[in-house]
Amino acid sequence: MLAVMTDTPARLLNLLSLLQTPREWPGSELADRLQVTPRTIRRDIERLRDLGYPVEATRGPVGGYRLVAGAAMPPLLLDDEEAVAIAVGLRAAAGQAVEGIEEASVRALAKLVQVLPARLRHRVGSLNAATVRLDAGGPRVDPEVLTVLATAVAARERIRFTYRAGWGRPQGGGAETRRLVEPHRLVAAGRRWYLVAYDNEREDWRIFRVDRLREPQPTGARVPPRELPAEDAAAYVAQKLSSLTTSHTAVATLYAPAERLAGWLSGPADELEPIDEHSCRLRTSAESLEWLAIRLAMLGCEFEVHEPAELRERLRALAARAERAAGGAAPTRGGEKGVGGAG
Repeated sequence: MLAVMTDTPARLLNLLSLLQTPREWPGSELADRLQVTPRTIRRDIERLRDLGYPVEATRGPVGGYRLVAGAAMPPLLLDDEEAVAIAVGLRAAAGQAVEGIEEASVRALAKLVQVLPARLRHRVGSLNAATVRLDAGGPRVDPEVLTVLATAVAARERIRFTYRAGWGRPQGGGAETRRLVEPHRLVAAGRRWYLVAYDNEREDWRIFRVDRLREPQPTGARVPPRELPAEDAAAYVAQKLSSLTTSHTAVATLYAPAERLAGWLSGPADELEPIDEHSCRLRTSAESLEWLAIRLAMLGCEFEVHEPAELRERLRALAARAERAAGGAAPTRGGEKGVGGAG
């Protein structure tokens, strides 16, 4: 027996909040979420339509209700936390790697602040005054491409696009190929956007850098969801990026407590194992031996490298260079293979 929610205005707001999510909601799922009967959901849908909200009903095994955007759409209803969250998101979006989104985000933020209550304007204003942005550069993503991809993800719809190979590997050659995929999720990683998708022609999961993707075209073919071979899309992207860029693995004993170093060694490639209360064992990976040498030297503790032997050579070169710099000696010219050199 369902505990019927008798507060009709509150129930309508909750229903509207669910429908604003870009997906279709089966009536039975909406009823479960709001703890009412399917008949009440049908009546509430009619109430929303009477208020001007264009709620569309679809039939079939994946059908249900969804909110259709349109010119007659009434103003969005936001609670305090949602309004602040949107303001924070717009502020952050002004610094994201999406082509042309900075100005649009600033305009949208200005409009939102104008209609916020005074108490919320103060919170948002304090945030803006206290933060600055560092532009790290990098490739930009076309917001229209992101929109098409996000829509295909929400609709579970196959999509075609042209993709330029890369990953910094010579064999990639920048060749362009046409792909047919089932999009799963978009993942924002720093200054990069990635599409996680099942590649139908290669019959395997892939990640695609969105700035290398162009001409996305939905096919109209909807597909059932596939199970991703990872805990979630973010973990899958992290795993793939690590396998594509990591080429050197190091093992070292660090003569400091593991808890002291845990904050510095918390990356996905770092494995820190306590030996005793004064030392620990580190296994880590990086794209270059130079970075491994510098990273170990910056830990502020004594350490012993067990492998690889090449890393010990880089550390000796780094130490000799630092000693010369500290003593004011002239730099050694030619022939030295050290940090930043070839190899």
